[in-house]
Amino acid sequence: MRPTLSVLSDEQIKSILDEAKRLMAEVGMEIRGKSMKQRMLDSGLKTDKSGKRILFPVDVVDKAIADAPSSFTLFNRDGNPYTEIGGNNVHYVPGSSGLKILDHRTQKTRLANSTDFIEYARLCDGLEHIAYLATAFSTNKDIESQVSDAWRLYMTLTTSKKPVVSGAFSEHGVPRMAEMMEMFRENRADLAAKPMSIFTITATGNFRYGEDSCQNMLDCAENGIPVEIVPVTLMGLIAPVTLVGALVFHCVDVLTGITMAQIVRPGTPVLFGGAPATFHMKAASSPMAAIEAQHLNVAYVQIAKSLSLPTQAYMALSDGKSLDAQAGGETFSSALLAAIAGVNSVSGPGMLDFVLTFSLPKLVFDNEVCGQSLHFIREIKVLDDLPTTDLVNDLMRDDHLITSPHTLEHWPNELYLTDRVIDRENRETWEEGGSKDLLQRATEEVEERLANYQPFETDPAIDKAMREIVIAGFESQEKLPELPPPPERRAAKAPAGRRGRAGRRRSKT
Repeated sequence: MRPTLSVLSDEQIKSILDEAKRLMAEVGMEIRGKSMKQRMLDSGLKTDKSGKRILFPVDVVDKAIADAPSSFTLFNRDGNPYTEIGGNNVHYVPGSSGLKILDHRTQKTRLANSTDFIEYARLCDGLEHIAYLATAFSTNKDIESQVSDAWRLYMTLTTSKKPVVSGAFSEHGVPRMAEMMEMFRENRADLAAKPMSIFTITATGNFRYGEDSCQNMLDCAENGIPVEIVPVTLMGLIAPVTLVGALVFHCVDVLTGITMAQIVRPGTPVLFGGAPATFHMKAASSPMAAIEAQHLNVAYVQIAKSLSLPTQAYMALSDGKSLDAQAGGETFSSALLAAIAGVNSVSGPGMLDFVLTFSLPKLVFDNEVCGQSLHFIREIKVLDDLPTTDLVNDLMRDDHLITSPHTLEHWPNELYLTDRVIDRENRETWEEGGSKDLLQRATEEVEERLANYQPFETDPAIDKAMREIVIAGFESQEKLPELPPPPERRAAKAPAGRRGRAGRRRSKT
């Protein structure tokens, strides 16, 4: 069996869902996107007396939950199956929505540019325990904002063949991004059958969906792009400060999104997600790593699993400003909770400062945190160790088990050996190596992995067509940013400290 986590009783789950559905039917949701609102009305849904809010009857919501897939397959850029999203499969993914980068070479925080993004994508492509990429931060410093979502996707698609979590910044962003991805498929139907991306749809809160979210949802569903519904449930500000009350509000937002997606296109893959935070009553900030936010995360994931829906959560992140003890504690605790809870897509690695700042050294540290968390939730099996007669005999004979046949057979899979970013040396060896702290080790790991990135070719015609899509959206910018050339292709070589290591397996579940 694998470790699991339950924080709600079956009775509590039923009460929370019943109350959420009551609110959807009686209070409803303000759907500010005109096209989405019309689709809801055309499907037979009614409004409240004001005409501003769409009411979602319980039977409609229940049908939508039944129509939503319990799992789905993500494919890579080449159209090959990559991983299954659903059940208790756990995937760690870089957090999204960053606006700045903590430059690992200067230790200064600044606006990110396209070179930063390319370095991030090259680094992330080779991380063993980060399952797939996200368009992690904006590069508005050197690209116009109205096309920056498509530009990030272009840089991702030409740097890694892994799937990607992405999303549009504006009401009109999805179509151009869907057109890009369709270039790697036969047609739109093939893109829907072999999705390579999950798009984030943000519920606005206050029982409303904004224009951008509505149109993005509509466009994603029509293009067959899986979506994750991500309410920013702020406990104590726009949601109740108590856990059960916040869960009710959270479920209203997510179930409304799921229902709209299924009305537009039954069978659209939707992840029951979220990015909850608490409202800090003294600092007036919104800590996403707060323990109450993590409690809300694992609780709504348990509710989603009761409905047989795939899940997403913002965890494995920190509100700290640097790769320090706070960042390590907040990241590891929430990464482990996410693994035990069975979150299918965990957004957060690499993120600092309320998901505003991205750090490459933190990303390689988080890769190790995620690897250890995945190791912890492996199924526990009897492995030639019951009965223990042979092991006892080996110990009595040799006074140790290091050379026991059982040890030699099983230690490569049973013992997790960390990269050098985690200090496992004795003090003397550590001092001889320069007494490097975590940030120094992580920074060196970043540079070595970047040097070992393995480039690949993209069809020049597709590359040109994707660039033209971005350029077509320019308002005043004249040309695309210059991107750094890839390192010279070399024989694949693992970074130092990993070569020859046993017990290291890339895990996607």
